[in-house]
Amino acid sequence: MKKAWSLLSLILVFILAMTGCSGQSADEASGVASKKGKTLTVWAWNTNVPVLKQAEKIYAKDHKGFKLKIQEISNNDMYPKLTTSLQGGGQGLPDIVLIEDTHIQGYLHNFPKAFVNLSKKGFDKEGEKFPSYKRELASRDGNMYGMPFDGGPAGVFYRTDYFKKAGINPDSIETWDDFIAAGKTLKQKTGIKFLSLDMNSDDPVYRLMLNQQGSFYFGDDNKPALASKESQTAMKMLKKLKDEGVASNVTGWDAWLSGVASGKVATAVSGSWMAGLIEQQAPKDKGKWGVFPLPAFEKGGNRAANIGGSAWTIPTASKNQDSAYDFLKFFSTTNKIQEIATKGGLFPTLNTVYTSPLFTEADDYFNNQKIWQIFANETKEIKAANYTGNYAIAKDEAVKAQSEILTSGKNIPTALKAAEKRLENRLSTKE
Repeated sequence: MKKAWSLLSLILVFILAMTGCSGQSADEASGVASKKGKTLTVWAWNTNVPVLKQAEKIYAKDHKGFKLKIQEISNNDMYPKLTTSLQGGGQGLPDIVLIEDTHIQGYLHNFPKAFVNLSKKGFDKEGEKFPSYKRELASRDGNMYGMPFDGGPAGVFYRTDYFKKAGINPDSIETWDDFIAAGKTLKQKTGIKFLSLDMNSDDPVYRLMLNQQGSFYFGDDNKPALASKESQTAMKMLKKLKDEGVASNVTGWDAWLSGVASGKVATAVSGSWMAGLIEQQAPKDKGKWGVFPLPAFEKGGNRAANIGGSAWTIPTASKNQDSAYDFLKFFSTTNKIQEIATKGGLFPTLNTVYTSPLFTEADDYFNNQKIWQIFANETKEIKAANYTGNYAIAKDEAVKAQSEILTSGKNIPTALKAAEKRLENRLSTKE
């Protein structure tokens, strides 16, 4: 018996010694992290918190003692906090951080060793469960650094009662020109505005138009592409929407959302996440809303684009990397969890959930349409946007150019070339 206890003691000492050397906790060093209960810290914002709490309860049924310590941080406050922690060598970082797709590549570029390579943890076995654009957005040099979560496949949300009154069949709207013609008809017959845009301080529809053309602020060579053919095509269409009286200007997100929810405008070109906002903001309008696919630039053209989305990352500073990965694998590849996320207004990019009743059955709020199926079908056609690490700076210049073109009447090629030049200058001084 004494020999047995001595042997056991030596094993424990060895494990503790290895743990001290590797920076891992004892249960991870012994290979039983996924079987034992642990407390993991998480940084995430508003709509994601309820889903995390539900996932925690379900996961804990097979992982006794498992807990999540969730710190709710707005996505605007997240990045200064995350950047400061990374610059400080990872001090104060949690085990799991949610990062928007628009920002992931920037962090992978500026802090190449700051996040765990999920491919080495076994992610590649799960890869085909997610659309290619989501995998591309969270990868670097062929390796995954973010567990794909929600996405924002785009579409047109519209008031079915207004369309019916104007005699417009949404199925007849295949192109942006069709969209403009419908807008003019609806305004003429109902007096209601067709579309509102924040022309001076945000550019979501411009970004969608770039994405559906397979382009973005930057080209494949990572050089600024604000003056590209695709960019000019998108801006010309935006100007046409305004000049034809279809799009009206509005200031700020709150005013834009209020106009949509109150029925002052007939349509909203947005991501799938808009469904939850409309239902929340306008509960009395049940049955009065519908969805149709994003218009193409030409008949038969691409009608798929994405706006929004995020992925879960594990900082290398975490001492619970195996436990964090095991939980994220469960969270991101379990249909039940993704169904909970969908009901909370987040669109899942896990393709196995698309056959669940939630996606195949009609939604009574949206005029008994299968709206989630529309968005699910779109994910296969979405192309990854090249956000790079300079997304925020490029967006700033794109919005300035949009404002000059739509509200000041500046020539499109001239404004976009000037914006591209300004962006190049800002990037050169940044380096």
